[in-house]
Amino acid sequence: MDFAMTAVRTALNGASYVAPRLAGGAAFRLFRKPRGRSRLRPDERPLTDRAEVGEIVVGGGKAVSYRWGTGARPVLLVHGWESRGSRFAPLVSELLDLGLSPVTFDAPGHGDATGETMTIVDLRDIIAELDARHGPFEMVVAHSLGVTATFLALREGGARQSRQSRLVRTQRPVRTERLVAISGVPDFAYLVDRFCERLGLRARLNAELRGRVERELFPGEEDIWSRFSVPRTVPEAGPASVLVVHDADDDMVDPACSRALADALGDRAELVVTSGLGHRRIIGDPQVTASVRDFVVRERAARVGRAAGRPDPSPRPAAG
Repeated sequence: MDFAMTAVRTALNGASYVAPRLAGGAAFRLFRKPRGRSRLRPDERPLTDRAEVGEIVVGGGKAVSYRWGTGARPVLLVHGWESRGSRFAPLVSELLDLGLSPVTFDAPGHGDATGETMTIVDLRDIIAELDARHGPFEMVVAHSLGVTATFLALREGGARQSRQSRLVRTQRPVRTERLVAISGVPDFAYLVDRFCERLGLRARLNAELRGRVERELFPGEEDIWSRFSVPRTVPEAGPASVLVVHDADDDMVDPACSRALADALGDRAELVVTSGLGHRRIIGDPQVTASVRDFVVRERAARVGRAAGRPDPSPRPAAG
């Protein structure tokens, strides 16, 4: 733990003894806002400059969307916390080579979007809106918190906000044939628990933070701790095939989270475990990009074969 985190831990834990609500408010402000914006990297710019750019009004800001290809066989790429859509650049290039049409975005408080922060509900609504504009998506690739939000959109759909009338209309649940879940967080409560664990905060602050999440982030939302968790949100009519990817050396999200996700999905899931990549580098890693490419090709061939009445020529590989 670095000096800044040690100072924060000491200040918050000390304040929690004499002013727990004040300390809880400070912890909540740290929890709900990204520490900074991920910047566009030089090697991502050429691909980003080729994208068709749009915007989506959601929550407290405007998300920025990026679209490539002809529109045929669309694929949605969903980033996580403190990230941005351009981090998928290596995968975008691979998908374009396969004749697919990638779509991604920067959520509020991230990348080139406006606003200061986002919630899982904002991500859900962005996913649903992009599905309405460009879907149905042949595949969705999601990372970290984006995995949790994707499963929520698959079960609930989202809310669509009109720029003119400001009326909110409910969207239908999102549908997709395939899903790639990278470094996902199946249990929504894990986000709070892991935040407190990393800062070394007392149990009293954990309870205070949970209360503020309920009251201030999601007022009026019912049962958020189970409703926003993946095992509750895996729909029976969800994707037929799911590639679950996690790095053994992830220090932000325990790899056990992806094992739990694969277990919840049963026969629909294939689990791939990498090493040495951590939580963020895994998105653009060549090995992971190749695994996603193989997943697309294999599942596409299997579907064509089934349509022609032929047996699946390429069974799923064992986890590795």
